[in-house]
Amino acid sequence: MDTTATAQLERWQRFRTNRNKALATRHGWLTPTSFQWLESRPAAVELAPGLWSTDGTTATLTAAAQDGLTLVETGEPVDGTITASLANEESLMWVQFGGADGQQVVVELAMRADRYAIRTRDSGSPVLTEFDGVPTFDYNPDLVIEAAYEAYPEPVAVPIGTANPLVDGVHYSVGEVVFRLPGIDHEYRLHAEEEKLGALTVTFHDETNGDSTDDWRKVSTARPRPDGSVVLDFNRAINYPSAFTPFGTCPMPVKNNSLDYRIEAGEKDPMLTD
Repeated sequence: MDTTATAQLERWQRFRTNRNKALATRHGWLTPTSFQWLESRPAAVELAPGLWSTDGTTATLTAAAQDGLTLVETGEPVDGTITASLANEESLMWVQFGGADGQQVVVELAMRADRYAIRTRDSGSPVLTEFDGVPTFDYNPDLVIEAAYEAYPEPVAVPIGTANPLVDGVHYSVGEVVFRLPGIDHEYRLHAEEEKLGALTVTFHDETNGDSTDDWRKVSTARPRPDGSVVLDFNRAINYPSAFTPFGTCPMPVKNNSLDYRIEAGEKDPMLTD
């Protein structure tokens, strides 16, 4: 292996190490154990104490001191009624309970599709405690693709589905990433969203979905160069949280972001075993 190839492989290995560390945080995406919509009347929920409700604009929790709930932000016990308000797509790690330190389970408040829901995140979940890294394809230098980014004059809001059939999503397409794949004559154009510092993210289907990979994945690029070129490194294709948990509301690709090609690079379906 030449020096350049060795450096590429080492960078990818560091990327994989950091990715696995980020996934394995105490209340990260390997820990959700439920996703439940709140009702208008105070009611008990699964896997968390207290009575929960919403009037549509505010979420309300009523609990007694013996329930053992404390606020995540301050550690203050919940004894009585508390409220919180979120905008659509916002989340709040709201209260916690359980375990030796009273912090084993965090209850996340979320606003999805203009409805309040809670998601329990349990650091004792076997998905986290038995995690030893996401399975991946071997590094494939042929799938490090030089591409061109063609920006739209203005972002375009494209309706999409999500991993939860009750939650609709919106993809804010800022332009198209244009490229060719090895051995294929035609050109591909995939919608991209803009992330922090001008980076781009492309959410896509390919022919490995449902076989060796989850139903869709995403890959990010650095900010486009001044000439509009970007590197689309499919070795850095990663799963959305919905690959690890049935309690995600992750965005699906826009209709045309499908590749008639097997992208045998990046992360595999973590639920499949060899």
